[in-house]
Amino acid sequence: MLVKTFGAAVQGINATIVTMEVNVSQGIRFLHVGLPDNAVRESHERIASALGYIGQKMPHKQIVINMAPADIRKEGSAYDLPLAIGILAADGSLASEELEHYVIMGELSLDGGLQPIKGVLPIAVKAREEGFKGFILPKQNAREAAVVNKLDVYGVENIAEVIDFFNGKPGLEPTIVNTREEFFNNINLSDFDFSDVKGQENVKRALEVAAAGGHNIIMVGPPGAGKSMLAKRIPTILPPLTLHEALETTKIHSVVGNIDSNTSLISQRPFRSPHHTISDVALVGGGTFPQPGEISLAHNGVLFLDELPEFKRTVLEVMRQPLEDRKICISRAKFAIEFPASFMLVASMNPCPCGYYNHPDRECVCAPGVVQKYLSRISGPLLDRIDIHIEIVPVPFEKLSELKDSEASDKVRERVIKARQIQEQRFKDIDGVYCNAQMSSKQMREFAQIDKPSSELLKNAMQRLNLSARAYDRIIKVSRTIADLDDSENIQSNHIAESINYRNLDREGWAG
Repeated sequence: MLVKTFGAAVQGINATIVTMEVNVSQGIRFLHVGLPDNAVRESHERIASALGYIGQKMPHKQIVINMAPADIRKEGSAYDLPLAIGILAADGSLASEELEHYVIMGELSLDGGLQPIKGVLPIAVKAREEGFKGFILPKQNAREAAVVNKLDVYGVENIAEVIDFFNGKPGLEPTIVNTREEFFNNINLSDFDFSDVKGQENVKRALEVAAAGGHNIIMVGPPGAGKSMLAKRIPTILPPLTLHEALETTKIHSVVGNIDSNTSLISQRPFRSPHHTISDVALVGGGTFPQPGEISLAHNGVLFLDELPEFKRTVLEVMRQPLEDRKICISRAKFAIEFPASFMLVASMNPCPCGYYNHPDRECVCAPGVVQKYLSRISGPLLDRIDIHIEIVPVPFEKLSELKDSEASDKVRERVIKARQIQEQRFKDIDGVYCNAQMSSKQMREFAQIDKPSSELLKNAMQRLNLSARAYDRIIKVSRTIADLDDSENIQSNHIAESINYRNLDREGWAG
């Protein structure tokens, strides 16, 4: 008897429906075709043990399984459950009338229990698109899939529950999640706040400007100055995720299995902080069967690279293209996969190997030329993609001991949101541009014109401070954001002046 069950294969952050054709007939062979990997082929032993444990028998007949489309590689153990259900239905041990209406996925334990799987959200989205009635999957993944409306999601703990369900026995209830209510209830929850940071008012202002315009930023300062503490609080001043952004972000984290059983939808902007020993592939994504890297896991959020010069140069160089295109394309001989990577880069570094160059109280012990050599570990093209350079000095004791609270993140976020709304209106007719940091040279000439006094100020600054040519565009972009924060239609001289202060690393002689 020939029976079809349905699962899905995840490629990138999208899913493709996989039809499992199971034919049980006279004979003793077990044939599995359709480009399964070793984990899928091993399903036979797990299925046999699980069925035996719950009192069912593996048919002692010829079983032929085809997984279509046959040109897509099927990976992992998540096909155990649909294959087991297909075998039972083809043998007549299970009613098969309703199978065509459900996508079924799950890894079987030897006792018939179900283990959680990856990529549930893309599968659920695809199941709804293809018109399936429901999705049967492990209970640990049910809340994640239930984000998708107009799809009945059944979380199960054991294969016996699935058999009873298709045989018409009551018991399974669909998992229901009020997506919008949960999302908006959790959107402003955070363990961090700018009010925790004492002093550093100039740095907080720079971070506010960076958040308002989507600018990349690097903080330079000695150990203990608060670089990491400030970076962790940047997501709290960024505009809240929209429902569309949350869904897209959750899909990426779902593919790598980062969603726990209590989470339905990611409602906070991601903050990723990889260690400096990270490899190229781990950062941008890839592998034999490509998976998202840290830059994609930081999509719609913040990627924090602490101690930037300590990262391998090759690792930093592979980021150059994603920083411009806001996506990463991973190509293989037979296919290419694209992952989104629209993130805000926040980097930090010591000014020198000992950490105390330009320190107000401690003397730098580095040899002549070492500071410049240390800074040169970061290539010019990468530094060119960082709009704001801000120097941090340690907070004096008087500031640390103050009882007065600093400005809270909510207050800063209000100003950032207002500035972002101005930019959304400005770029509403331009595809792919949402904030000032994404402006091209042509768009800068249209939206970021400066008057003659501002032009003279900028010219003098570039000559006296020996600013590099690459600093020019960055200063204009940042000044456009500062003007938006001031709700000013035109860029003023004071906006240019503030923006010039955010180009420390471009100044000739800064590193000795």
